[in-house]
Amino acid sequence: MSNPAVLGQLVLGYSPLIARDRSVIATRVTIFPERRDGAPDAQGLLDALLAVWPAPGDGSAISLNLRELPGGGGAAAGDSATAVPSKATPLTLNIASEPWLRAMLALQPPPHVMLEVPAFMIGDPGHAAALQALHAAGSGLIVKGRPVSELPRELLPCFRHSLIDASEDRRGDGSQPPDGVVRRISHIQVGVRTLAELDAAFARGAVGVLGWPIEDELQATAGKAAGPDLAVVTELIQRVDREEPVEKLEAVLKNDPQLAFRLIRYLNSAAFGLSVEVSSFQHAMMMLGYKKLKRWLALLLASSSKDPQMKPAMFAAVRRGLVMEELVRHNGDDEMRGEMFICGVFSLLDRMLGQDFTSLFESVPVPDRVHQALVGGNGPFQPYLQLVRAMEQGVRGDIRDAADAAFVSQAEANAALLRALASARELD
Repeated sequence: MSNPAVLGQLVLGYSPLIARDRSVIATRVTIFPERRDGAPDAQGLLDALLAVWPAPGDGSAISLNLRELPGGGGAAAGDSATAVPSKATPLTLNIASEPWLRAMLALQPPPHVMLEVPAFMIGDPGHAAALQALHAAGSGLIVKGRPVSELPRELLPCFRHSLIDASEDRRGDGSQPPDGVVRRISHIQVGVRTLAELDAAFARGAVGVLGWPIEDELQATAGKAAGPDLAVVTELIQRVDREEPVEKLEAVLKNDPQLAFRLIRYLNSAAFGLSVEVSSFQHAMMMLGYKKLKRWLALLLASSSKDPQMKPAMFAAVRRGLVMEELVRHNGDDEMRGEMFICGVFSLLDRMLGQDFTSLFESVPVPDRVHQALVGGNGPFQPYLQLVRAMEQGVRGDIRDAADAAFVSQAEANAALLRALASARELD
């Protein structure tokens, strides 16, 4: 995609919306204006987002797929339990500027783009007509923040969910929230950083969680043995690194037909950009070569865990790799882009596999620059990795500082993020 001018006016971050079963069912993009006094270009922003997140092909409305595990108490009133294709999953927008949000509301985004509206704006009668028009057009709206008073009852049907920060959630302290918010609208928890906080949010009745519960997976999974897929992928990476003949690589892959199927499926996705359909492993080797095959194996290694607790981490790892690769799309060579991808994808392996990076890289060979970033926390890739982490956390100042440290303009960082999200949707 091209870099529209609006991307130079904004700072973007991103995070997942996680269901009770740990699947990622939507992506949240947080949007800060670079200048608080600048005129909003809401149409330019919406166009840039829809280039990455187009509406479903049939034009039908979709809603969050907030599924519950058996025995989990069922979905709260107002949820949608309708399964939706992964490529049609919603995009939620957290626009941290009232002028930009007002301008976006006036555009009436398509139903798959869900807007978060602060509670104080909902109480303003001047916004009632715009909110009701959006609801009538099928658009999804989310109440952001804990209202200090009851919301207008005529506007409650406009909202599918409420968004409550973990620090403001008082469901366990005996207090009662304003009537019509939690009682009639299901709630999504935000501000979750650990698995313990994730569990606590669902125990309090959340139907979804916004955040990155990836800070303590090392403790959560330590001592668990890697599954057979991981062993096969690790062996393949070692053999590819030695550039063994394709016949030997194929022999390893034949021990795991499911893995072979996943290889062919990934290679035929639009994200790989191959001009012909890949029909066999040998054909894949002819089309890819060793370096690109290693890229796919790195991606697979970071997504092979069968532990449902690891789903958010796997989601994060894939996107880290794609964002890091895109950050040097126009100023790095093929080798650097490939190594940046591996660096991002491998950046959570220590938490996912319960081993430190030094031990991991004794069995999984990685380039020197990747080793420097992940083991030593230094080297030329470290600033880019820090930028991706800042985007995940969604703090405006941290994102800007990290972009400056990586010598990446804000427009370039935003464009890289959107291109990566577009590629990631093809891999989901």
